[in-house]
Amino acid sequence: MPERQCYHCKQMVTDGDGHDCWTTTEAALTRDLPEDLQDAWERLRETAAAFGEQRIYASHKSIMFSRQSCYFFVRPKKSFLEVCVFLSRALKAPQVRRVDQASKSKVVHFIHIRHRDEVEAPITDWLQEAYELSGVQASKAVTKRPASKPIAASKKRPNAAVRASKRR
Repeated sequence: MPERQCYHCKQMVTDGDGHDCWTTTEAALTRDLPEDLQDAWERLRETAAAFGEQRIYASHKSIMFSRQSCYFFVRPKKSFLEVCVFLSRALKAPQVRRVDQASKSKVVHFIHIRHRDEVEAPITDWLQEAYELSGVQASKAVTKRPASKPIAASKKRPNAAVRASKRR
């Protein structure tokens, strides 16, 4: 059967076979990791799962941790786990490789983890802070906007043509 190479994941796909490289699993993203990174991943996942109710899911080449919105995600690489944490402030620490402004209220921090022993304070504290922040921001978003009130017919402003004819 004829085959083609998938543009996104570079895998050879037999024509006619169902292929969706955008749909993946945690296991698929972590199965080829070295043993040290497997252990680090397991500890990182266990730590985050202990924070409370959330959604943990794989998306393309990342594993997302989310409440109302993503508060951190992990990109498994060949020699490290790239952990991207969203906080409301910029951190200055040796573990943080890069800091970018993600939105008006969020700053993303890029951290590389190479061993299970690195998944401890202060990194776990930052993850907990990000988890709590995502809950606070979600509740603010719900209560921030008051319900809009319809304008009564008598209070509506006349359109420009009506205003212009009244001036003449």
